[in-house]
Amino acid sequence: MHRRSAAITALTAVAALSLSLGLTRAGAAPAGPTAHGSPGDIVTSAPTSFHPLPGQPTNTRAWHITYRSTTAKGTPNTVSGTVIVPKDGKRGPRPLITYAVGTVGLGDSCAPSAGFPKGTTMEANLIQQLTNRGWAVAVTDYEGLGTPGDHTYTVGRAEGQAVLDAARAAQRLPEAAAAGVTEDSPVGIMGYSQGGQASSWAAELHAAYAPELKVKGTATGGVPADLLKTADFNNGNAGAGLILMAAIGQNAAFPELDLDKYLNDKGRRFVGFMKTNCVAIDGVAGAFQKISDVTVRNPLHEADWQQQLRASHLGTRKPDAPVYLYHGTADELIPYSVGKQLRADWCGIGADVRWTSLPLGEHVAGAIAGSVPAANWLADRFAEKPANGNCG
Repeated sequence: MHRRSAAITALTAVAALSLSLGLTRAGAAPAGPTAHGSPGDIVTSAPTSFHPLPGQPTNTRAWHITYRSTTAKGTPNTVSGTVIVPKDGKRGPRPLITYAVGTVGLGDSCAPSAGFPKGTTMEANLIQQLTNRGWAVAVTDYEGLGTPGDHTYTVGRAEGQAVLDAARAAQRLPEAAAAGVTEDSPVGIMGYSQGGQASSWAAELHAAYAPELKVKGTATGGVPADLLKTADFNNGNAGAGLILMAAIGQNAAFPELDLDKYLNDKGRRFVGFMKTNCVAIDGVAGAFQKISDVTVRNPLHEADWQQQLRASHLGTRKPDAPVYLYHGTADELIPYSVGKQLRADWCGIGADVRWTSLPLGEHVAGAIAGSVPAANWLADRFAEKPANGNCG
């Protein structure tokens, strides 16, 4: 009962915040140009603004960008995002954080870049903590969130590549380069929840996909490192809506999975609803549903679905830079045991991991409580201090 009531409280709090900020309905995806060139190349850029709350000043400059990235299948795509730089007169190379947000929803209006000008993006206050340190921040919207197509929610490779390419794009944006965001900038990767999956994938892919980025470390928390275990944990519980959202995301990346053939009429209605709303509404609408309530047959029992979900599994590739990994012991959405296993897997293949448990930390509380220690850890990496991993 404690887990159920805590989860309801967390979802209700997020829903109330999102509703109050007008994040409930999604508009049509704008038409976008096709990217040509290399991953990280900028396709379009335009000035925008960054506000943690409506009208709140931040002494920053910001640009909405679209940039080239790569799908989970290795084909080129175009992703949107935002580059934010402190307006402090600094011109030499400054640290750059490529920041991966947690779950916002599947509709285009849920994209972080859509909310920054209005002060309605939920993690903007955490991002402001980074710009207050004098760091630039690149925030990806992920594939299909703010650009044509469905959002490939929970598809680890697509997310990680979008995170790394956002950093590349920030370094290639002339206005940001004039303010110290250059190829010489030390780079930190940061994210929690879905952002934890994305940032962890970016850490694992860095050496092979974007080795020119000077990544000094990755701070990642509340990581859904094993999607099958996470789905089983949430089936029939408060996070049940996230399972169907993840199924939509996997199907977006791999249409051959043919999600529709597994859905009953109720499931199809839910899918249509979730594609046009943000997480606060989707999460509450789907809470405590069972997979059997929305399907005629459980796709997670099928070999092709299991194969693709396992393809997003973390812990099989060694991050080539130190990692700060944290997880709340009372997380009601992402099992604490999944976080502990990721730590064990990374340590087992020789990664430099600093593991931190957040006692009694639930999911949303973990994001807030872990943000400052994570940023402090990244500051030490930028200062070239020893990482002091605790795998041993």
